[in-house]
Amino acid sequence: MSDLLAAMAESRQRFMELVGEVRPELHRYCTRMTGSVFDGEDIVQDTLAKAWYALAQMEAAPPLRPWLFRIAHYTAMDFLRRYEHRNVDSASDLQGVADMMESREHQEHGPDGERVEAALKVFATLPPVQRSAFALKDVLGLSLEETAATMDTSVAAVKGALVRARANVAAANVQGANRADIVDGERLRRYALLFNAHDWEALRALFGEETRLDLVSRYQRSGQSAANYYTNYAAIAPREELRAEAGSVDGVPAIAVYRPASSARPAYFIRLEWQGDLLARVRDFRYVPYIAGEATFTAA
Repeated sequence: MSDLLAAMAESRQRFMELVGEVRPELHRYCTRMTGSVFDGEDIVQDTLAKAWYALAQMEAAPPLRPWLFRIAHYTAMDFLRRYEHRNVDSASDLQGVADMMESREHQEHGPDGERVEAALKVFATLPPVQRSAFALKDVLGLSLEETAATMDTSVAAVKGALVRARANVAAANVQGANRADIVDGERLRRYALLFNAHDWEALRALFGEETRLDLVSRYQRSGQSAANYYTNYAAIAPREELRAEAGSVDGVPAIAVYRPASSARPAYFIRLEWQGDLLARVRDFRYVPYIAGEATFTAA
């Protein structure tokens, strides 16, 4: 049995190395689909799990990047159907809007930085099909044909979705879109203080028998044994000069970790969920640092 587990672990490691270059782009797309860097990473994880399983059933490997984006698209759409209370535009509803597109030259341009920056503030208000077309075409710079293939629809439908998405972005009132609604602020600040003081024993004491740890993209543990993950921090913190700060990431309470401590931008985030005075769940995103590049952190 140990040989089987070792072989599976080695196979998974090779797969993760293979998809490593595509992963940040997948996250960028999934983040814009969900409106959250954390939900976006959950979808990336689901996408990679589905892909790893599917590869074992295939006789020949598909083109990696478009295949992964297509899995991510369907996974994101399933997420939105489950968790969002808004109508999902169907591709067929968008066919009639295609003639509203501007010239071919405009249709084929690459990502527009100003439009994309504005879109980030209102992305979550777009219907999912518009969101997907906008993210693939205007954010990631895919061609109309590549966008249509990923979404499993026609170029005309993509054009229609882009018309509506761009119009909605242009018309949106983005004032206050980046508000920080910090929940459990005192507990977050206390956690950051203990982290910065390297008081790992005090942090271990916050773990109960039901506490779950998710070191994202590495492993999951539960119970008091999961608190041993602070042993690794005890070893690396002095060497890497880490600094924790309480705040929110796009409105979601979180700890930002700066590396080195003097850095102006977070290197990664830690999300905490509480059950009374103990931690219910810790999600440490140390090993998926690309999340920090997609997020807006507001200090408490």
